[in-house]
Amino acid sequence: MKLSVIIPVYNEVETINEIVRRVMETGLPHEIIIVDDGSSDGTREVLSELNNNEIVRIILQDNNYGKGFAIRTGINAVQGDVILIQDADLEYDPREYPRLLKPLEEDISDIVYGSRFLGGARRPILFWHMMANKLLTFTTNILYNNILSDMETGYKVFRINVLDGIHLQAKRFDFEPEFTAKMLKKKARIYEVPISFNPRDYSKGKKIKLSDAFIAMWTLIKYRFVN
Repeated sequence: MKLSVIIPVYNEVETINEIVRRVMETGLPHEIIIVDDGSSDGTREVLSELNNNEIVRIILQDNNYGKGFAIRTGINAVQGDVILIQDADLEYDPREYPRLLKPLEEDISDIVYGSRFLGGARRPILFWHMMANKLLTFTTNILYNNILSDMETGYKVFRINVLDGIHLQAKRFDFEPEFTAKMLKKKARIYEVPISFNPRDYSKGKKIKLSDAFIAMWTLIKYRFVN
């Protein structure tokens, strides 16, 4: 498998070098596609120094369109046959890649979700953020007759061909529910594996807000009934 890692980035000057180092240290990516979503904090200057690496490709968007838009931009640029989405904020650990890729290598799934709620090590903070995640996952399972434990996980790994016939429209944090809804409707094989999780709080730059939870809920309901 040729692994393409997509890293959507917005104002991550403090972490972007470190996450790229960690991803490269795995030795697994065929390419690393960094999509900068209009950063204004110096992230772009750091990215310019990474441009000489032969497996790193950098795409600079002219505005802050949102995480979902950045991911879709990355998907349109990949050359590999397996995509892994990697947040730039150090909450998710690239050392988990072998575990995430194994179900695809064994051909028991088309998509792998790294679940934060299957017993992996994690830093216990942000209770209401966790409750919102659980409510959204619960709603997903009711609407789409499934038993996912973590629909909102940022670690999603999938074969590029699962997107055949699928038109993704997400612009912000609605990517997770839209992708999940459309994959469940398509009856793609989703496999969950436990991952570790080291969340940062809002004072450290966490960007998802309560309003995004309402948008995610509406997205789940909408795609239950429309394509």
